[in-house]
Amino acid sequence: MKLKLLSALTLTALVSACGGDKEAAPTNSNQIRIATEGAYAPFNYTNTDGSLGGFDVDIANALCTKMAAECTIEAQDWDGIIPALKAGKFDAIVSSMSVTPERIEQVDFTEPYFANTLVFLAKKDSTFNPANASEIEAAKITAQGSTISSQWLSQAHPSVTPQLHGSLDGAFMDLGNGRVDVMISDKLPALTWLKSDLGKNFEIKGDDIDINDKFAIAVNKGDAELAGKFNKALADIKADGTYDEIVVKHFGQEMLTK
Repeated sequence: MKLKLLSALTLTALVSACGGDKEAAPTNSNQIRIATEGAYAPFNYTNTDGSLGGFDVDIANALCTKMAAECTIEAQDWDGIIPALKAGKFDAIVSSMSVTPERIEQVDFTEPYFANTLVFLAKKDSTFNPANASEIEAAKITAQGSTISSQWLSQAHPSVTPQLHGSLDGAFMDLGNGRVDVMISDKLPALTWLKSDLGKNFEIKGDDIDINDKFAIAVNKGDAELAGKFNKALADIKADGTYDEIVVKHFGQEMLTK
């Protein structure tokens, strides 16, 4: 069962770099401060030595190389990531951020760099079937708050009150330790967690939920110059094969055929 959300968002709406009544001050093109969550594997995570890694981090570094820019990438809690951008702590967010109408009111986005689907997770021996709305509404469900997953759940099933967490790891812990029956998540982080010790007795239930979800880089309203530089660099890394190399590194060769 394929479900659609935000399908009215066209590519023109996604690329809103010219939006906003107030023009942002041009970013110093040689020094760019980038925020990522650092807790959303495999897209972004924090290594044991404190360094940042993941798909988003490699994409950001590749873009900075193409722009010949000196970039710093720092971890920022998800709930505060847009406020930190708007407050001037960062110039851009590269953190698997979904383009939504609510966020378009606060920031401008580049062209998308990844397409995402959602999935439900439950124990392997669970009979949970998300094709039946009544089962979703009867289940104890967890998700990360302030994400497209929790937003979709509240819109598609308004009677459901999920247990929300500030981080994805918190939601996975709830599911793995049996405090809830079901979790809704972006697919690739879910696949990563299923390979862990805590997730080995769980599986994806039902079909992927296709909500036309696109990840893009966020910049301040009116910063068309920086958005344009990112868009040019993104086109360049796709043209020279760098983007495909990063996809294969993190997600496997099979992702290139999707």
